[in-house]
Amino acid sequence: MALVWMQRRRARGFTLIELMVVVVIIAILAAIAIPSYRNHVLRAQRTDGKDLLLRLALAQERYYTANNRYTATFADLAQSSSSEHGYYVAQVATSSSSLAYTLTAVPQAGQGRDACADLTLDNTGIKGYSGSASNGACW
Repeated sequence: MALVWMQRRRARGFTLIELMVVVVIIAILAAIAIPSYRNHVLRAQRTDGKDLLLRLALAQERYYTANNRYTATFADLAQSSSSEHGYYVAQVATSSSSLAYTLTAVPQAGQGRDACADLTLDNTGIKGYSGSASNGACW
């Protein structure tokens, strides 16, 4: 009778080896999932910078239609230099003749880890970036 009770007692619960196998599997999954998740978050937040540049480009074109030149000030555009969610801040550079401009979205805070770095857009619609990303992944 005592032998049957001992066998049943042993059958309940997990051994230390089984528990360690589960911990290792979770650690491997986390090592794969966390960097992937971070890249996904950075890519999703990059749309905030793209939106800012496209909004400013549209404002520049409206300003050009009314004044026959581009402007380097956000007050003239009636636009904020900060993106909607605050992940990017814009800079405007115009040519000496004010017939061309380049908009740059500079990442702020945690978005600075993004491989695309600064996003750019000029008056001809050319989109660029200053980071180390490749394969057109930034735009």
